[in-house]
Amino acid sequence: MRPFGYAAPATVEQAVGLLAAEGSEALAGGTDLLSLLKDDVERVDRLVALRGVAGLSGIELDGGMLRIGAMTTLQELRDHDGAIAALPALAMAIDGVASPQLREMGTVGGDLLQRPRCWYYRRGFGLLALAADGRSMVAEGDNRYHAIFPTGQARFVNPSSLAPLLVALGAEAVVHGPAGERRLPVEALYQAPQTAEERENTLAPGELLAGVEANVDGSRSAVYEVRQRRSLDWPLMAAAVTLTGSGPRAEKARIVLGHAAPTPHVAAAAGDLLSGQELTPETVAAAADAAVEDARPMSGNRYKVQLARTAVRRALGQAAGMEI
Repeated sequence: MRPFGYAAPATVEQAVGLLAAEGSEALAGGTDLLSLLKDDVERVDRLVALRGVAGLSGIELDGGMLRIGAMTTLQELRDHDGAIAALPALAMAIDGVASPQLREMGTVGGDLLQRPRCWYYRRGFGLLALAADGRSMVAEGDNRYHAIFPTGQARFVNPSSLAPLLVALGAEAVVHGPAGERRLPVEALYQAPQTAEERENTLAPGELLAGVEANVDGSRSAVYEVRQRRSLDWPLMAAAVTLTGSGPRAEKARIVLGHAAPTPHVAAAAGDLLSGQELTPETVAAAADAAVEDARPMSGNRYKVQLARTAVRRALGQAAGMEI
């Protein structure tokens, strides 16, 4: 591991000032970043530890609004009876992180902003993994776990467990930076990089994710993940759904796929198809087909298209209380 400096700010303002310096990187739970530093995939001049920063942790449920600090650990969120009662789908998403150690150390912000698991990136070839002649190493190589909705040369998948659910809920991210506080949809935290210099999130230098807020009142949500193994394994595909309205009819539906694209993939056509419709096995199956109608799988990951259909059907079934 290369040498680096370390800072432990006590306030958001101090943290923002430190992060604004070139070569600085925020340290949350450290469950992934330290491994990247050890493997020399990422290099930093200074780590800015956020653990002791006041105001970045905690869970608040006020009416139908759920607020979660970015430095809240996954286990703290899982153990919060009020949050889980208001949004049971949170338990589904967090339980997918099967390691107790990762849940105890990993944070909500760290989960949302973790780096891609793409093995080309993890071996030092960068997020776009382009060969010297400009060709995609992913498209021409082993791509069995990569995106079925690639964007340009970006073919990795977003690895977050919480992002699909929060995007489906229309949650907001609270970001602090040199210009003060700004709020944006969680969906807008992510981007597919177009150049090797760009990252997969939209945070500017000096900005940090302070927390997320979601209206959890009056909606039905569910998360379904497909894995090869139940423990200590990354999902092959995930779907998060949110339905508004009671009974068998969905006034509005929002369906988001995880591990399918460089960003959480909003299956807009599937949501539009279900909105205002009665949820039946037939309409659910049609929505699952619509969710993948624009998929562009590569040579080794065509199987993920069917997994996406299955994840959407089962997440919809869970949200609607149907047997599918």
